[in-house]
Amino acid sequence: MAVFKLDNVEDLYEIGNVLGSGHFGQVREVRERATGAQWAGKFLKLKRGAGSRLGLERKSVEKEVEILQSLQHQNIMALKDVFESRAEVVLIIELIKGGELFDFIAEKENLTETEAIEFMKQILEGVRYMHQKNVGHFDLKPENIMLSDKHAPKPDIKIIDFGMAHRFIQGEEYKSLGGTPQYIAPEIINYEPLGTAADMWSIGVITYILLDALAGCQFEDMQQERAQLTLEGKETYTLLSGLSPFQGETDEETLRNIVAMNYEFEPHHFSQTSNMAKDFIQKLLVKDQSERMTAEECLIHPWIMPLNRTQIAKRNRSSINMKNFKRFNARRKWKMSFNMVSACNRFCRLQLLCKARGPEQQELRDCESDQEDTGTKPASLLRRRLSSSS
Repeated sequence: MAVFKLDNVEDLYEIGNVLGSGHFGQVREVRERATGAQWAGKFLKLKRGAGSRLGLERKSVEKEVEILQSLQHQNIMALKDVFESRAEVVLIIELIKGGELFDFIAEKENLTETEAIEFMKQILEGVRYMHQKNVGHFDLKPENIMLSDKHAPKPDIKIIDFGMAHRFIQGEEYKSLGGTPQYIAPEIINYEPLGTAADMWSIGVITYILLDALAGCQFEDMQQERAQLTLEGKETYTLLSGLSPFQGETDEETLRNIVAMNYEFEPHHFSQTSNMAKDFIQKLLVKDQSERMTAEECLIHPWIMPLNRTQIAKRNRSSINMKNFKRFNARRKWKMSFNMVSACNRFCRLQLLCKARGPEQQELRDCESDQEDTGTKPASLLRRRLSSSS
C-alpha cells in the first residue's frame, strides 16, 4: 500500500531550481534540510474533481508510488518520500545528474561493443529485479534509461518513469493499450493479456537500435527518412533511419510491421555485428511471449556472458563508429523536439476546433489531447486508427 505524508514538503525540504516541466507538473531540485542531501522533487497536480480535465487522478499516482516504494535497486530510480496536499502530490526522488545513456555514449570519443554490453547488463539487472517483484515497466525506451553520474568511472544505469508500470497479481488478466509505438510488443497492439515479457520485447528493440546506430556507416542527411551513406573508398548505400527495426513512414505502419514481425538485419550495416548479438536480439523479438527470453536468461546469454575465450574475442573485435552514433543521437533528439512542437501545434488547433464542436465531441477530443500532448501517440489511439483504415 502506498504511503503518503501529510506534512508540508517545504518544512523538510528546501525547494530549488526547476529541472523540467510537463503537462501535469514539474521537477525541481530540492535539498533535505536535516542532512543537506540533494534530491529531486516531482510536483504533480491532482484533479480537483471528477469532471476536471487538469491534473492526474490520485489512484494513478498512488499506483506509481506503491510500485516505486517497493523497488530498491541500484539500477532503478529511488523514491525517498511522498507528500500529499489537496492540490498536488510531491515525490522526492533520486537526483539523477548523468542524463540519458544514449547522450553519454554520443559524447565519448570511442566505445567498444564490450563497453556497450556492460551498460546493457545493468539495464537487464534492473529489469530482472522488477520482474522478480512481479512488476512490468511497459515503457522501456532510450529516454527512460539514465545515468546517475556521467563523470563516475563506472556510471550506474537508472531506469526511470514508472507511470505506466503495473504489478501483477496471481490469477489476474491484465491488458493495456499504452506505450510508445516503436517499442511496444505485438500483444499490446492486439490487446492480448500481458506479462513482463512485453518489457523484454522493448529490450530487444533498444538493443537493435543501439547496434544499428553503432554500425560502421555514417548518416549524410539526417532530415530524410532514408539517408545516403558513403563509406570511404566504397560504394554508397541507402539505409533506414535506424529509429526502430519496425520503423514505418507513419506510426500506423510501424504498428503493422510489429504485428507482422517485419524486420531484418540489413547486411550493409550489420555485417560487422557478431552472430551472438543477432541471436540475442532474435530471441527477444519473438511474437510468442512464452518463447521470449527472460531477463534472467538474457544475463547468461553468450553475448552478455561469454562462455569461452573465442566468444570473448569475437565480441571484443566489434568496435563502435562514434561519428555515426553522434549523428544518430542528434537525429533522435531532433525527432523528439519535432514531436514536442507538433504536439503544441495540435493543442493550439484543438482549442480552435473545440469552440465549434458540441459538448460530447469536445469531451472526446479533450481526452485524446491529454494523451497526444506528450508528443507520443498512445497505442490505443493508433490501434483505433489502424482498425478504421483496414
